[in-house]
Amino acid sequence: MFRRRNQQSLIPLDDRGPLRVMFVLTSMPVGGAETLVVELVRRLDRTRLVPELCCLKELGPLGEVLAREIPSSAGLLSQKYDFTVLWRLARLMRRRCVDVVVTVGTGGDRMFWGRLAAWWAGVPVICSALHSTGLPNRVEFSNRLLAPLTDAFIAVAEPHGRFLAEHEGCPEHKVRVIPNGVDPAAFRPRWPDASLQAEFGITPGAPVAGIVAALRTEKNHELFLHAAAQVRRAIPNAEFLVVGDGPQRARLESLARELSLCAAVRFLGTRNDVPKVLSLIDVLAITSHMEANPLSILEAMACEKPVVATRVGSVPETVLDGKTGYLVTPGDADEFAARMIELLGHPGRAAAMGRAGREEVITHWSIDRTVQGYQDLIAGLYTAKSARRWTRRSESLAKELPHPSSG
Repeated sequence: MFRRRNQQSLIPLDDRGPLRVMFVLTSMPVGGAETLVVELVRRLDRTRLVPELCCLKELGPLGEVLAREIPSSAGLLSQKYDFTVLWRLARLMRRRCVDVVVTVGTGGDRMFWGRLAAWWAGVPVICSALHSTGLPNRVEFSNRLLAPLTDAFIAVAEPHGRFLAEHEGCPEHKVRVIPNGVDPAAFRPRWPDASLQAEFGITPGAPVAGIVAALRTEKNHELFLHAAAQVRRAIPNAEFLVVGDGPQRARLESLARELSLCAAVRFLGTRNDVPKVLSLIDVLAITSHMEANPLSILEAMACEKPVVATRVGSVPETVLDGKTGYLVTPGDADEFAARMIELLGHPGRAAAMGRAGREEVITHWSIDRTVQGYQDLIAGLYTAKSARRWTRRSESLAKELPHPSSG
C-alpha cells in the first residue's frame, strides 16, 4: 500500500521551526478529556508546537469549536471494522507533515488506529493520553500490542500512572504523569447567578448539592440520588442539580420519581456554562465507582466549593479528606448523605473547605502546569530521537570516510 516514511533526517529542535502536533480522538462531545484538549490546544506556545485535530468519526460539539481555530479533520472511520482507515489516516499524517501524534482516550479505535497510522506514516513521536481508569474504558489486548510503537503513555495523576503500569499493560518506563488542570481565572468564586436560579426553579437561599458527570454506569448517579433522598429527610428544602447527559438519563429520571425527588432534582443535561452553574451549588458530589483525575472536582474546587467524593482512583490526590472536602466509602449512601448533610448544614465549614480547595488548585492543579507538562514532554521526546539519529548518521559517515592515516 505504502512504505513507512524514513525518519533518518530528523532535524534537531533548535534548527527547525515548531513541531506539528496532531491530537487524535474518536469524537469530541462535551466531556472532561475533550474540554482539557480544548484548553490545552488554545494555550500551547505556537513558537514550539502547532496543533491540529483529527476526529476519526464526527467532530462533535467541542470538535466543531476547535475546527474554527485550528486545522481539523473528521470522518475517516466509517464503522468499527473499517480497516481502510489506516491508509486514510496515515496519508493524512504524511500530507500534513505531522511530527507528533497524541491519541486522547483510553483504548478503542482512536488509540489503536491513531498509533498504528502514526508509526506507518513515520511520525517521529507517538504518545497516548489516557484520561480514565478501569471499566468501561480499558487498554485492550490489541492496543497493548502497540506499546513498542508508543513513546509515552500520559497519566493524569501519580496513582493513575501506577494503575496504567500495573493493570493496563503500559510499560512503566514509558508512563509519564502530567496532572490535569483548570483555569482559576475562568473557574472562580462568584455570586449565584440569579437568571439561572430562575431558569432552574431554585429557591434563593436553599441549600444545593450538585453532580457534574456524564450519565454513564460507572459514574453511579444512583448513589447520588439515594443519598439525596436521605438529605431531603434531614434538610427538607435541599435541592439537587444533575449536570450532564448520557445513556442512563431515562433510568435515573425514573429512579428520581421512585424516590419522590421530582420536586427537588433538576436534570440539566449538557451545559456550556459550568462556571455559572457551579455558582448555584454549595457542595459538589462525585459518586463514581472509578475515576482517574476528574476535571469536575478541580473546577468546583477552583470555585471554592467543597467536594464529597468516593475514595476511588486518584480522587484522594485532590479531595483532601477533612480539608477540601470529604472522602467516603464507594457505594455507601448513608455515609455519603451524612457528609452532604454536614456541609449543607454548616455553611461556615463548607466555605472554609472551599477556600482551601481553591488554594490547592492554584498551587498544584492549574492548566498552565498541564500545558507546560505537554510541551516539555513532546520537546524532550523529539530531542532525544533526533539526537540518536544524528549520532547514528555521524557514526555511519565516519565509517565511510577514509581514516586520516590511510592513503
